[in-house]
Amino acid sequence: MGRRAVPRIDPELDLARHLCHSDDLPPVCDSNTLFGNDLPWEIEVGCGKGLFLRNVATQVPGTNFLGVEVARKYARTTAARLAKADLTNAKIVHGDAREVFAQHIPSASVQAVHVYFPDPWWKKRHHRRRLLMPDFVEHIERVLVPAGRLVLWTDVQEYFQLSCEVLANASRLVGPHPIAERHAEHSMDYHTHFERRMRLEGKPIYRGEFRKTSAGDRSMI
Repeated sequence: MGRRAVPRIDPELDLARHLCHSDDLPPVCDSNTLFGNDLPWEIEVGCGKGLFLRNVATQVPGTNFLGVEVARKYARTTAARLAKADLTNAKIVHGDAREVFAQHIPSASVQAVHVYFPDPWWKKRHHRRRLLMPDFVEHIERVLVPAGRLVLWTDVQEYFQLSCEVLANASRLVGPHPIAERHAEHSMDYHTHFERRMRLEGKPIYRGEFRKTSAGDRSMI
């Protein structure tokens, strides 16, 4: 199911504090270089319209949140949402997450990586384009701190199962640990717009959390 049209962005809104291109990132990105402080930080890969990033940054002011979005229009939409909320602990990078992780994110620096409803790339010839492939999974594990988390949600059961297999074979991330579905308090009390659509239509969502263990330890934690 495709994404719906993005809302028009107010041309008077200044996005500079909340949006940058991956080409403009410093060689090493951490909380200090991106946010000017030493707060713990988390990354969302594929931010869509920015609902999760806006909500979580509002709810957890003691953590910094970086979004990475390959589609320019969605990166701008997310930046506009963050700018309207005047959030200082969240920003969005327009670029390919694989390149951002490989070239800019230091090892053992990120508390959590969030992946919500990634493109399943249905056709077999396109499977190599899927996000959670071995090369990217290795970088996710690398950037996470010990006991750091990868959070994965998808509406495609096959994609979830295949992702679990890739994570088991290409990393020491242990899971999936279950994530309980919670009751929405209001019409926008969802992780993402896609979750809202799936829940309102009564469709299942497959969720799991994967945790980084110490080298050689694949036991449950």
